Amino acid sequence: MTATPPVLSIILVNWNTRDLLRACLRSLAAHPATGLTEIIVVDNASADGSAEMLRSEFPAVTLIANDRNAGFAEGNNQGLARAQGEFLLLLNPDTEVRPGALDVLIVFLRAHPEAGAVAPRLEYPDGRLQYSCRAFPWPGYLWAQGLGLARLFPRSRTFGGYQMTWWAHDAAREVDQPMASALLVRRAAYQAVGGFDPAFPIYFNDVDWCWRMRQAGWRIWYLPEAVVVHHLGASTRQMKAAMIAESHRGLLRFYAKHWRGRIGPFVYWPTVAGIALAGWARTLFAMLRGR
Repeated sequence: MTATPPVLSIILVNWNTRDLLRACLRSLAAHPATGLTEIIVVDNASADGSAEMLRSEFPAVTLIANDRNAGFAEGNNQGLARAQGEFLLLLNPDTEVRPGALDVLIVFLRAHPEAGAVAPRLEYPDGRLQYSCRAFPWPGYLWAQGLGLARLFPRSRTFGGYQMTWWAHDAAREVDQPMASALLVRRAAYQAVGGFDPAFPIYFNDVDWCWRMRQAGWRIWYLPEAVVVHHLGASTRQMKAAMIAESHRGLLRFYAKHWRGRIGPFVYWPTVAGIALAGWARTLFAMLRGR
């Protein structure tokens, strides 16, 4: 007999966040989705005993133990390739799901066949809102960020447009690109666009993924009724200067892949030069501070 496929596959990519991963898995056990669920953890050669903890404490979890740090994009692709579920949840190990969150997301996708993905409300551990949805990084939005206008006028749709700080994240709405820290994806959307592009190993892989989904005709939504706590950056803060540099490299790759030739050269080249300069300056500052 053919085994019944799970309703939900949950994929976590872990690197040296053993204790947070344990808390995440406990939250999934305490607040499960309705229906058969599989959990897949891809461990990127953690040195903190994460794999050993999983084998001893969570034997039902499928563990893919890499012998190197394959990065976020490749790790998720490994998990997505293994997953059998109708719905695919990308979830960071530094998250904890709140009661009912998984079912709320699944029910939404079932009721909206045009939606390829839906994201929950992310909160800090103290309950504060985490601004988790962004517009695609069009040049005007980035210049507003770089010139400090977004900080001066956060409630402006023009100047605060990139990080969507003008919006309280208090209602369901279609969005460009929610963070993949917690993102439920319909299998059909994944099959239509494929997995993450490994050219974006850590940052902007989710932006690229959402852009490809939107270009393929899928809609992407944010749903505040589903809540997930996110400790934010538990892995990446271990290498802050390197991660700042990689973030800007990811943005430059995104521009080169999708928008070179789409926007005029007198906008494109000054913008990518500004991205590169800002990345260099922020990385140098972080190095000088010893971070």
